[in-house]
Amino acid sequence: MTRSAFDSAAASGSAAPLLPLAGVRVVEFCTTASGPFSTMLLSDMGADVVKIEPPTGDGLRQWPPLNQGYSENFASLNRNKRSAVLNLKDPQDVALARRLILEADVLVENNRPGVMDRLGLGYAALSAEKPELLFCSISAYGQSGPRASEGGFDLTIQAAAGVMSVTGEPAGAPVKCGVPLSDFASGLYAAFSIASMLAHVRAGGRGAHIDIPMFGCTLGIAALQTSEYFGNGRSPGKLGSAHPRNAPYQAFQAQDGYFAIAAGNHKLWLDVLRVVQMPALAEDPRFLSTTDRARNQQALKEILEEVFTQRPVAHWIDAFNQAGVPHARINDYAAALADPQTVHMGWVQPLTLPNGQQTRTFASPVRLNGQGFPIRRSPPELGQHTQEIRAECARSEVN
Repeated sequence: MTRSAFDSAAASGSAAPLLPLAGVRVVEFCTTASGPFSTMLLSDMGADVVKIEPPTGDGLRQWPPLNQGYSENFASLNRNKRSAVLNLKDPQDVALARRLILEADVLVENNRPGVMDRLGLGYAALSAEKPELLFCSISAYGQSGPRASEGGFDLTIQAAAGVMSVTGEPAGAPVKCGVPLSDFASGLYAAFSIASMLAHVRAGGRGAHIDIPMFGCTLGIAALQTSEYFGNGRSPGKLGSAHPRNAPYQAFQAQDGYFAIAAGNHKLWLDVLRVVQMPALAEDPRFLSTTDRARNQQALKEILEEVFTQRPVAHWIDAFNQAGVPHARINDYAAALADPQTVHMGWVQPLTLPNGQQTRTFASPVRLNGQGFPIRRSPPELGQHTQEIRAECARSEVN
């Protein structure tokens, strides 16, 4: 969809989905998570993403669970893309890769710094020929500096960037976040940066080499933790599910399980007291202010759980819902994916794998004018579009 078509559809309220990046070509040289996630976000918005894979394929293709041989993990990050196999040890395939890049708007790669340069596909060489090219590099520590040559995975970046020092119970061993947040935060930073620079290039500006360091991105999303250190000179510690500046704001045990409430201001604190029928706590000197409650949150937790453990989770969910206090069950993923809000938004969509097997996937959660984004292409088989891509290059070369 061209820009004018996008604007017309938006103005007319057309039922056709709005695809703001339609017409943008992205070439991906990525494996596993951070890079493929960033390009999937772009493809959801309409970009034509060509995933360049080695003959052995993206390593994520081997990750279980396997559905008749096809990785569900790979499928979750590679919808709406085309796959072409190129052997970048073959000069002819390197030349083809170069043509593909020079005909594209964006390149995304998550190799170690220097790999693309050694292939003759680095930013300096390509931007000299195509100044408007956006060249996005995702790496563990960035393109320069004392740690630039180091590799990294989500676990090691969470460890290096401080996440594991604040995750888990106070007396427990270091724990990583169960969701690979370093990978996906980096992918989000990459997609946001690319979309921002596309606007710059479309306005007549020059392209750029976008440097996405996973280490820096993980520190970037820890703004509350870094500002706490800057403010008082102390590194924040582990608090389990609790919050350093709010209470009651954590998971609590009920009669038959756990639930969470977040009384993030004084009014909500008073609402909690009405639910548990303990108004006298409002005058307790330990709990007079948000700061007082956070400082004494362990004592507060013990007091509240004496009440909470007398009733089941369902009772407290209903009570706090009626009181207007933010609350939640501690869902597993089966429950979260079956939540009525998930169903209403249509986020879980059917997906047909290249081998014909049926599965489901979590689609883009974003809506434009009330509409979500369609899954236009199933995740590709390895090299499924190689001949198609070669033919496109051949036609462009003739023209």
